[in-house]
Parts: sequence; C-alpha cells; structure tokens
Amino acid sequence: MTSTLNSPTRRRKKFTPRQRAALSRGVQYGILLVVAVIIALTADWQRISSNLFNVEVALRMLPQLPSAALNTIIYTLFAFALGLALGIILALMRLSSVALYRWIATLWIEFFRGIPALLVVFTVGFAVPIAFGVRIDSITAKAAIALGIVSSAYIAETIRAGIQAVPAGQIEAARSLGMSPTRTMLTVTLPQAFRIVLPPMTNELILLTKDTSLVYLLGLSASAYDLTKVGRDALNSGTGGLTGLFVVGAAYLCITIPLGFLARWLERRTGGGSR
Repeated sequence: MTSTLNSPTRRRKKFTPRQRAALSRGVQYGILLVVAVIIALTADWQRISSNLFNVEVALRMLPQLPSAALNTIIYTLFAFALGLALGIILALMRLSSVALYRWIATLWIEFFRGIPALLVVFTVGFAVPIAFGVRIDSITAKAAIALGIVSSAYIAETIRAGIQAVPAGQIEAARSLGMSPTRTMLTVTLPQAFRIVLPPMTNELILLTKDTSLVYLLGLSASAYDLTKVGRDALNSGTGGLTGLFVVGAAYLCITIPLGFLARWLERRTGGGSR
C-alpha cells in the first residue's frame, strides 16, 4: 500500500488569459459597485438636492442660457479667427530663413504660452487702453483680441508641425514644375498641412470655448453676458448654492461635446494627432 505522502501533488489549475481578464474586470466592477453603494448610503441627498441640483434655481436660469451660450460661441469664433490668422503668420515666421523673423515668432509663442490667459485678458481690457490712450468699446473685440493672442501661440505651433509633416516629395514636385516658393507654400504645403492639423485645431477650438469663461472680467452688460457670468450671478444670488455653476457646466458641455466628437471623427479620417 503506497503512502499518501509519496503520491504526486496535484497541479494548480491555471487560468487562461481570457479567464484572467474576465476575473480582473469582475474585481474592478465589484470595487466600483462597493464605492457607489458607500457613496449612496453616506451622502446627504437633501443637502445635495438643495445646494447642487436646485430645480427652482435652474429653471430661473433657463431664459438667460440661450443668449449667454450664443455670446460664448461668438466670442469663441472671433477669437479663433484672429488666433488662426496670427497663428499662420507666426508659423511661417518660425520656418522662415530670416533669423529675425524666427526670433520674433519664437519669443511671441513662448511668451504667450507661458503666461496665464487671465493676465492677457486684464492687459487688453485695462492696461492697453491706459498705456496707449485707446478705447475699445466692444466686448467682442476685447475678447477676440485677448483670447486670439493667446490662441495664436498654440495654433502657430500646431500649424508649424503640420507644415513640417507634409512630405518633402510634394514640395519638390511643385518646385520642379516651376512654382515659386510662395506659390508652393500657398497652393501645396498649407492645404496639406491644414488637412493634417484639423483634429488638433478642433481641440484648440474646444479649449478656446472654455477660455471664454474669463471674458466676464472685462465687465459685461446684460446683453453681453456669457455662460460664466450667468453662473456667477446665480451663485451670488444666495439661493441654490452651487446649482448655477452646475447648470453652466452642463451648458458648456452642450457646446464642447459635439466639438469633441468632431475632433475624433476628423482624427479617424485624417490620422492627425492632438495638442
């Protein structure tokens, strides 16, 4: 009779990679479920309802949201138009054979990428009129100049990368056909570069939309309110707690989420990257 001590031990049953992956997902889902249950049981839902999701405050804000959202979109588009125009010029200066142009463009880009947009908004809104004795009455113009300057620094680097990503053979082919460097840049290089940088440019538009939250610092009339100003007024009303900010955040999402889908669609179509 053979002793059981001398019998071969059983080997452990090994999980397949698919089983291990399924087990890992199950554990993660279990942890998330436990966390959700703990939050649901410990949260003060009455206070949350009255201070974060106050329906009455949200309903009072609704009439102001369409015009505020429209103003936000207008500020974004004008700032993006100026930023795009300046960005193209700066990108070409960065790639210029003239050293002075390269230095000017580099200093502009590094400076405005390195300082907060808040400082630029204050400078354009208050310091520039005092320093140069000019008066800018239009809030849209102030917002476009301030945010467009900041945006131009990022757009310039995006466009520069797009230009450098254009295959050299395309440029050489255009030059071999007798095109001048300027015509080659305008008709061959820039169109292909824009196709490459469309996704990151869309992302820049999303970032610029969020940066319009700084426009309220310039002082707005009721007709020029943006979404952030509406939210701040609701916050300062003393009722509803932070409900106003949550409502405004949802309004921003209604603008930026479609742009995000557009950026991902363009990225799939063009194979471009993002900032």
